[in-house]
Amino acid sequence: MDDKTITDTIQELVDEEHRLWEREAQGAGDPVDPQRLAEVQVLLDECWDLLRQRRALREAARDPAEASPRDADTVEHYLQ
Repeated sequence: MDDKTITDTIQELVDEEHRLWEREAQGAGDPVDPQRLAEVQVLLDECWDLLRQRRALREAARDPAEASPRDADTVEHYLQ
């Protein structure tokens, strides 16, 4: 997956996240919306992580294609 594909996916997920929040704010949310919102947020974190990996590899003069998606548990439990 290249940077453009990742950023396009991020934009699609952000748009969906905003739609879910808007429906909730309008009182028109679906019962499955909170679960989907949580899924979208994890997917966003995974995409951002992959994009950061690719950028770091590029800055280190390495092939960004070496980056690989990490599982949700890893991405969601980084120690800062």
